[in-house]
Amino acid sequence: RLAQVLSALAYGLCSFLIVLVNKVVLTTYSFPSSTFLGIGQMGVTIIILHIGKRKQIITFPDFDREIPRKLFPLPLLYIGNHLTGLASTKNLSLPMFTVLRKFSIPMTLILEAIIIRKKYPLSIICTVIAIIAGAIIASSNDLTFNLEGYIVILLNDLFTAANGVYTKEKINPREIGRA
Repeated sequence: RLAQVLSALAYGLCSFLIVLVNKVVLTTYSFPSSTFLGIGQMGVTIIILHIGKRKQIITFPDFDREIPRKLFPLPLLYIGNHLTGLASTKNLSLPMFTVLRKFSIPMTLILEAIIIRKKYPLSIICTVIAIIAGAIIASSNDLTFNLEGYIVILLNDLFTAANGVYTKEKINPREIGRA
């Protein structure tokens, strides 16, 4: 139980820190390309994973040519999510970024209803409407209006929602972590 709590806290802290570091790199240091930064991060992640596998710290299956076909379109959704997330981090203030990320919640509900035929009770729908209303109110006073940033963050929300829904559809939880 403690290990699970610590894992969740570590994940939350790392997620928060990566957003802050990306924001600093892209804005304070004026790094010119969020795409290059994203591809670099993906490359470093792959290297670290393979080092971890060689040192037997982690296990995962070797590459199989059937995996991309089995998981399609998840790899494309992940890349779209990662790159639009970085681009929106560059174009928006962190508070506005956080507020507009809330729109991934109703997008997920809608896509789950369409793709996996999930039905939600009225209480959940009302809760999501309240979250979106709060996001709209919070963002209504944005003094640094950035249409490109808004479009990219909404694309990011769509990629996030689609990635979550297709993950539920494509991946059997019992197969996760098997080497």
